[in-house]
Amino acid sequence: MGKMRDSLDLRALRFAVVFPLLLAGAFAVCALMLRNNLPDPVAIAWNADGGTSFAPFLAYVLGGGGFLVLAGWLVFIQAVPLARPVIMRRVMMGMGLMVTLFITSVLAAGLVGQTGLADARSSHVDATVLALGAGAALPLGVVMMMAFKPDPHWTPEDDAALEAERIRAEDPGLAEDSMLLWVHARSSVFVMICVATLFPATLIAIALPWLGALLAVIAVIGACFLFVRVRADRGGVQVFVAGVLRVLTVPAVDIAGAAAQDVRAADFGGWGLRHHGGATAMLVSSGPAVVVRQVSGRRVAFSAGTSATADRLAGILNRVAARAQHGEQPPVP
Repeated sequence: MGKMRDSLDLRALRFAVVFPLLLAGAFAVCALMLRNNLPDPVAIAWNADGGTSFAPFLAYVLGGGGFLVLAGWLVFIQAVPLARPVIMRRVMMGMGLMVTLFITSVLAAGLVGQTGLADARSSHVDATVLALGAGAALPLGVVMMMAFKPDPHWTPEDDAALEAERIRAEDPGLAEDSMLLWVHARSSVFVMICVATLFPATLIAIALPWLGALLAVIAVIGACFLFVRVRADRGGVQVFVAGVLRVLTVPAVDIAGAAAQDVRAADFGGWGLRHHGGATAMLVSSGPAVVVRQVSGRRVAFSAGTSATADRLAGILNRVAARAQHGEQPPVP
């Protein structure tokens, strides 16, 4: 039982087993209530002219109920294993409800369409029952996807989070020496890019689609260089273009000092990634930035969003540099 709890969501398993059985039982009870008004045998397949294949009433109920239970189990069971992604389990639980309700609607529509007839050959599937049942199956399945909350399962991500929390508990100053920052150019710059490139690209694409697409791609790439992620910790500082492409890395042991400054992009060669005058810069605009002086004498500059953020980031880099250099006092910028 313990192994089952570690690998299966027992609550979902109970629902997956019991719900199709209850639905099949409810269908059987309703079918028995219609028994006296149905022909014998009943139709199990139809075409435009009426019933084409027939079976005894008991075979229709037992066969339909058995198919309902089997199909429900096959779909619902996909939501039971704890090792599967939570999203997949929620989707399969909703799909199971959709499938079982739809099959029940088809079976019920087949019987209701034969009610009051002496010969099943003149029967048709009741369209109203089928439409109502199938129409209800879809939203109810979506509701099940949203409402179903899978049992929690310990994952490698949980191990990583626990280890990170343990490290923070042992070293309370670690959080103060870490910072994640997203910086981008002013919104007016992105609007200007759209006006200057994307709109003309749309017009050019009418005559030369490849040229319009090329211009649009160039505009998107240019915009990506005005959107960066800065990550600072005790290992140093890293700057990522568009949040994913690392373009700057300065190890803590290579930092001689860091200072928050209000810089002009032109002094470093312009916006974006630049190598200019013995300095490397990743600036999304003129304004608050952090300028790092390396042990080698080179400078590295990157945008920091606001003056307060730049001050905090520079302080972190000075502390981690001092820590990396055997506990010395923070260097003076």
